[in-house]
Amino acid sequence: MFEYHGWISVRETADTDDDDGRLHEIVDGIAARIREIDSPYLLDLRWMNGEPFIHLGGFCNHRDSEIPAFFREVGRRAPGSYGLLHLCDDEDPGHGNEVRVLRLVRGRVAEDTETRLSPCIPVLEDPFTPSA
Repeated sequence: MFEYHGWISVRETADTDDDDGRLHEIVDGIAARIREIDSPYLLDLRWMNGEPFIHLGGFCNHRDSEIPAFFREVGRRAPGSYGLLHLCDDEDPGHGNEVRVLRLVRGRVAEDTETRLSPCIPVLEDPFTPSA
């Protein structure tokens, strides 16, 4: 299974005096990309209090490589952005029993184990016990 939950605060730069016109252009490009990869899962871009935010989440049978790729793409398009994306992918070699977290800061993405939720078994789920 592939489960993911995340958010991004979209910023043109880390400067608090961004060019609002340029930010709107960036957000329009991100919105177009969202329309290309939209699915039945959560992928929402909206303006709140004058600032753009993205929320995403889903639970599907197999890894969707578009999700971490989109997270990184937002960082490239809007290098002042920041956010977190939690991934749980039981098919990920070497990390199938972990929740991974992608951290976006100043356009750069780093990946690590989310220690508060890992290892998935036994932290989140009980170990499998075959029925008699």
